[in-house]
Amino acid sequence: MAMNLFGARDTLATRAGQKLYFYNLNKLQDQGFDISKLPVSVKVLLESVLREANDYDVRSEDVRTVAGWKAVNEEVEIPFKPARVILQDFTGVPAVVDLAAMRSAMVALGGDPNKINPLIPVDLVIDHSVQVDEFGTDFALANNMALEFERNRERYEFLRWGQQAFDNFGVVPPASGIVHQVNLEYLAKGVQSRPEDDGIVVYPDSLVGTDSHTTMINGLGIVGWGVGGIEAEAVMLGQPIYMLMPEVVGFKVTGAMPEGATATDLALRVTEMLRAAGVVGKFVEFFGPGLSNMTLPDRATIANMAPEYGATMGFFPVDDEALRYLRRTGRLEDEIELVELYYKAQGMFRTDETPDPTFTSNIELDLGTIVPSLAGPKRPQDRVNLDGMHTVFAEALTAPVKSRGFELTETQLHAQGTIGGTDIKIGHGAVTLASITSCTNTSNPSVLIAAGLVAKKAVEKGLKSKPWVKTSLAPGSRVVTEYLEMAGLQTYLDQIGFNTVGYGCMTCIGNSGPLPEPVVQAITEGDLVVASVLSGNRNFEGRVNPHIRANYLASPPLVVAYALAGTVVNDIVNDAIGTDQQGQPVYLRDIWPSNAEIQAIMDRAINAEMFKKVYDGIEKSNADWNAIPVSEGALYDWNADSTYIQNPPFFENLAGGPSEVVSIEGARALVKVGDSVTTDHISPAGSFKADTPAGKFLMDNGIAPKDFNSYGSRRGNDRVMTRGTFANIRLKNQLAPGTEGGYTTDYTTGEVSFIYDAAQNYKASNIPLVVLAGKDYGMGSSRDWAAKGTFLLGVKAVLAESFERIHRSNLVGMGVLPLQYKNGESAESLGITGDETFDVLLPGDLKPRQDVSLRVTKDGQSRIVTVQCRIDTPVEIDYYKNGGILQTVLRSILAKGEVAKA
Repeated sequence: MAMNLFGARDTLATRAGQKLYFYNLNKLQDQGFDISKLPVSVKVLLESVLREANDYDVRSEDVRTVAGWKAVNEEVEIPFKPARVILQDFTGVPAVVDLAAMRSAMVALGGDPNKINPLIPVDLVIDHSVQVDEFGTDFALANNMALEFERNRERYEFLRWGQQAFDNFGVVPPASGIVHQVNLEYLAKGVQSRPEDDGIVVYPDSLVGTDSHTTMINGLGIVGWGVGGIEAEAVMLGQPIYMLMPEVVGFKVTGAMPEGATATDLALRVTEMLRAAGVVGKFVEFFGPGLSNMTLPDRATIANMAPEYGATMGFFPVDDEALRYLRRTGRLEDEIELVELYYKAQGMFRTDETPDPTFTSNIELDLGTIVPSLAGPKRPQDRVNLDGMHTVFAEALTAPVKSRGFELTETQLHAQGTIGGTDIKIGHGAVTLASITSCTNTSNPSVLIAAGLVAKKAVEKGLKSKPWVKTSLAPGSRVVTEYLEMAGLQTYLDQIGFNTVGYGCMTCIGNSGPLPEPVVQAITEGDLVVASVLSGNRNFEGRVNPHIRANYLASPPLVVAYALAGTVVNDIVNDAIGTDQQGQPVYLRDIWPSNAEIQAIMDRAINAEMFKKVYDGIEKSNADWNAIPVSEGALYDWNADSTYIQNPPFFENLAGGPSEVVSIEGARALVKVGDSVTTDHISPAGSFKADTPAGKFLMDNGIAPKDFNSYGSRRGNDRVMTRGTFANIRLKNQLAPGTEGGYTTDYTTGEVSFIYDAAQNYKASNIPLVVLAGKDYGMGSSRDWAAKGTFLLGVKAVLAESFERIHRSNLVGMGVLPLQYKNGESAESLGITGDETFDVLLPGDLKPRQDVSLRVTKDGQSRIVTVQCRIDTPVEIDYYKNGGILQTVLRSILAKGEVAKA
């Protein structure tokens, strides 16, 4: 029953005469709340608390708080109930495993397992499991799909069980596309509805997703961001997300894009600007007249990269372009009419005449200043002008590692390696991988058609990709194939090696597959710093491919150009990238398409019917998926021999209530790292070798190395994932100097060993563990296993100079204490080397963001360091006391059941 505590429930009549209900924000204006200058993103939060207010988990005070949003920073907590949840399979499988485990725990504790059920719509898109094994052939797509099903059949059987076991849970099968592109092109509605009392209430579409790039949907005017799987599971079960009132940075856009610049170039510039401005944990809202010169796919490209610039969201309000996009992608006319009607009624529809909202701070960009760019070689915010790329790479070769260089000596600079079986030599900067990948760019027809035109012009001049380059095209939806074929461009991409290899994330998430062995031989022989060029959003060390140390993000047409050039050492703007059939030099400008050429093909080759054809019945479109047998029942039948799916130990010892807050005493450091350590470093997703703890475990269980699959595919098995925590081959643990990978000094033995093995020794000795870190700890993907694995290794606290938003939240959600140095201090400034013992002195009445004492002891001498507890909200204190968010929810559901019985 609707509470309607503020009398804001109102009616909305469609053109067809249907009467709908909505919670009218203007009613608050009438009650004295000045909401006229609120950012649109805040108005969406306001509508949510207004509609959900029940004076229980959403209080009347929360409505007043959001309605009174101030531009200055406020340390005040608010609840938010998203309309839906979206998952991808790497993070979705462990989420469903947790739900299945919660059902088992409910039975063990005498509760009703069916109480564990999503209460809001949940969609899981399987897009993270396909890998680029075969490339450059007409059979690559079919063969990679076959390998995907062979490797992941057990996981897929589990998801098929979940599909029938849980309510409100839908699955988009493999080979359909990338979760965020499918969301943008199909799942998102703009306005959601639900039954309420005597009618239907409508409200803004909003969501959280278990992937950091969930923000791509912000380009369509939909509020949403990435969370960890554990937070998403709580939302599925009806819990609000509790968050601090966001600061909102206004990003004013003026002007129009110049000839030759792409949406990718714009996104890389925005990423650079916002990282420099410092927007971690903030909303960014775009406004200004320049928005009318941006297509919605251009906006989605920028919104997608919010994790790279650190923001919670990169939000674009609904406007006429959003309506045009909904029509272009085949949405129903009634749905489009409702979006326009609703957002205009709420004062949330943008036009060029809309007064500028009030923001916390403002940034401005003239689109006319955008130039062709790349970003790298190790971080997405390190943008490089295309015309200076060769110079910047040369500087990176000798720059110190701490400055994100490779620290080569003068002798090393001239190293070469011979490609096996040939007399071809390559050196540093050879492009060994060129991939059109990632929903960041494959959702944008302008850059894909540009790539096709570059390929066409190159083929017509007789150019080919260099033989040492692994090339691939992985569209984010099957619509891309439809329009590339309609435009006659796919055939040219095929001729230079950019055959379609699959419909999924692939190279962007590290599923690039192995490089050809002859190329690996050359890299190894010369110990070469080779490069990848990809149209992705992440280029952290060790992510794209273990043999490639320099990784550059670029637009799809530049990916094609670098495959033709074969190196990042040359000046690609002014040097020839090849020769034509007459032996004449061919320059980039000779094969680069004009904006008019791109637009003409878009107008001719893309239409709404394509989207309707692809998405109609997509949930049942994959015959291989449909053929997987489905097990029945509300409870999952755990198989003790499975190496993919296991009942995790998170819900053991749940009897009784939450624990008291106690100090952490006698802890040892397991890991000590510097700045910008990513969730890829903490919980890698890619392949692993037989001599690692995870590899040894699988071999002991009868799994041959060829069948290891990847860490990401085995996230349903805590035994594998705990062994893989901190196992990235590029991790530099300062407690094991001179090593690279998952090693540490085990202070129980004094020897350097695998991190997992050391953790087991500490566990046997009842010694708690801590992690010491620098700035931006946990940046990157919203990977809950980076927190789960940390917890299962026995880590009780992580002390960092700063945290990335999602990872800090995930640590709390697993009962791990985040601590932050104060006043610019660091381990280095305080002389903390990591070989000390640590006591975290916690009061029993711990408060959010409270200062606490850290006692550091070495050689019998102790000192006290004041650090800040980064449990940020009162609800997070409850999570910490309960041992995590899911334990809190499970105890709450059990308690409600006991009350109902009484």
